[in-house]
Amino acid sequence: VQLQASGGGLAQAGGSLRLSCAASGRSFSRYGMGWFRQAPGKEREFAAAIRGSGVTTRYADSVKGRFTISRDNAKNTVSLQMNSLKPEDTAIYYCAADRSDSRYLYSEASEYDYWGQGTEVTVSS
Repeated sequence: VQLQASGGGLAQAGGSLRLSCAASGRSFSRYGMGWFRQAPGKEREFAAAIRGSGVTTRYADSVKGRFTISRDNAKNTVSLQMNSLKPEDTAIYYCAADRSDSRYLYSEASEYDYWGQGTEVTVSS
């Protein structure tokens, strides 16, 4: 599967952005999907994940209550709605696919098999 992330840009603190990730290939609904982010000088970190069915989600504590992950299996897309943005949300955001669709909704990047190219988000104070 190939992944293409989009929707990044510049936002003010307290604002919102919506990221999208388009997947090519078949059987998209069989993949668990995740969003990760990497800030300058820092390691890549988990933000959110969703199972193939779209029913179960998981969030990092740092984004819980502000970010919402969702998917549209008919359109082969997964989205990340980001509200109440903070300067510390500034990072390159990556979507990733887990072909095992694990019920654990992995937060470790190493458990994901496919990655998009990333989209940059900058939040100004």
